[in-house]
Order: sequence, then structure tokens, then C-alpha cells
Amino acid sequence: MERKTMHEMQQEVDAYIGQFKEGYFSPLAMMARLTEELGELAREINHYYGEKPKKTTEKEKKIDEELGDVLFVMICLANSLNIDLEQAHNMVMHKFNTRDKDRWTRIDEGETKE
Repeated sequence: MERKTMHEMQQEVDAYIGQFKEGYFSPLAMMARLTEELGELAREINHYYGEKPKKTTEKEKKIDEELGDVLFVMICLANSLNIDLEQAHNMVMHKFNTRDKDRWTRIDEGETKE
């Protein structure tokens, strides 16, 4: 499967949405949709890792599919607001690597995670 940069994913989603007259939903509607998709992801994680087993009547879904749905809606939201997600990622990583650089206990050289 072909790997894509975030910029390429944003362009691909924009081309997909651009073929419809309705275009992007409003930011508030997309926030509601993102919340819905996050709920579906939470449900799947709870079924796989939590104490709530799936009902026999429930459709089988995969966590990666639910994460893909979250990513798609997040890209739609970013595109509709003209936000470059690569730039947003770089900004956040800079923040974590500066402000939060001493927040967590680092693994020493040669040490492995337990």
C-alpha cells in the first residue's frame, strides 16, 4: 500500500469532497461528527481491551477502521479551516520537545521498556 504524506492526504480528501456540491460541512457539524467517530472508536477499544464484550448481534468493526474514520473527519475539519496538519504537527512536536522535554522519565541508553 502506498504511503502518503499528511499534505497528500489533505489534498486527496479535498479532491474527494470537492466533487460534491455540498462541500465541507460547517465546523460545528464536523465537530459533532468527530465526536461521533471518537465514540465509535472508544466502543471498539472497550470491546477489545475493556470489560464490555460485544453483543452477538453487533457488527464486527476494527480499531484501524475507526481510527481511519476519525482521521478522515479530522482532515475534513482542518481543510475547511485552511489548517495545514503537517505544520500543526510540527508546532505541537516543538512544544512537546521544549516545554515538556523533562516531564516524563526518559529511557536510559541501553535500557529497554518493561
